[in-house]
Amino acid sequence: MTDRYDALATRPYTRGLHEVGDGTFAWLQPDGGWGWSNAGLVVDGDEALLVDTLYDVPLTAAMLDAMRSAVPAARSGIGTLVNTHSNGDHCNGNELVTGAEIIASSATAEGMADESPQMMAGLLENADALGETGAFFRRCFGAFDFAGVTKTFPTRTFSGRLDAHVGDTAVELVEVGPAHTAGDVLVHVPSRRTVFTGDILFIEGHPIVWVGPISNWLAACDLIESWGVDTVVPGHGPVTDLRGVRAVRDYLEWIVVEANRRYDDGMDAFAAARDIAEKELGTSRFATWGDAERLVINVDTAFRERSSATEATSTVELFGRMAQLAD
Repeated sequence: MTDRYDALATRPYTRGLHEVGDGTFAWLQPDGGWGWSNAGLVVDGDEALLVDTLYDVPLTAAMLDAMRSAVPAARSGIGTLVNTHSNGDHCNGNELVTGAEIIASSATAEGMADESPQMMAGLLENADALGETGAFFRRCFGAFDFAGVTKTFPTRTFSGRLDAHVGDTAVELVEVGPAHTAGDVLVHVPSRRTVFTGDILFIEGHPIVWVGPISNWLAACDLIESWGVDTVVPGHGPVTDLRGVRAVRDYLEWIVVEANRRYDDGMDAFAAARDIAEKELGTSRFATWGDAERLVINVDTAFRERSSATEATSTVELFGRMAQLAD
């Protein structure tokens, strides 16, 4: 038995459109790191539902062109767009899905108002003034065109659960946040044994616990497992199955254990993240996962939960810490 996970991909991980089941598609963007998100398409007859758009308009336009070329139902018009959460790499291209009903959780709609593409563009333009932090920020997000984004918000919101249909195919929208963000939603297609998870799953990359609590995220993993799906399309990384869900749950449980140990030893959150990276990560099952600097965010959230702090560490501060850990 190995102490590392074998590759969790169940299909080739290449850029573009992949049919993952009858009338069910994933749009994949390797390497799945910062901003390189996945999307999904569910079709039945001449109806189509899109799960998420991409980080900028050119990327979303290329995806939609490919979908329309390959899938007749997408060519005739996408009637519904679901945004799984508020991060821009899952909704900044909404403006291109003209005429669609855009559905998201109420908490996601509120969060979208707080994340400005123009702010991201400004940070990139002024990255040199931020020194090491700016260089790291540019490394993460410099490939994206934020200046061309017109934020386009949901036209329908819900809390808890919403049942939708694509033709005769039932689609369950289940809110499992706050976890990664305040209003994360799973898109479950029971008859096709498929789920689109948004950023509840990062496969073969460190997830990001921006909000928490981590217990909600663990419960979301348990819910996906209870559905017994065969195909799992994550927010980032390759298409997987329930092995991928278990791997993310194991990671989160590992973070909680390692963070709590250092919290009890009196370390601060950044020192704890560095200590985990130096002493534990290399021999863990997660040693080969990408974007290890996200330990900074995840440990900070775990510490916040232990201390019952109500105010999160600023994003600028977290990126500064990640820049140091990534060196």
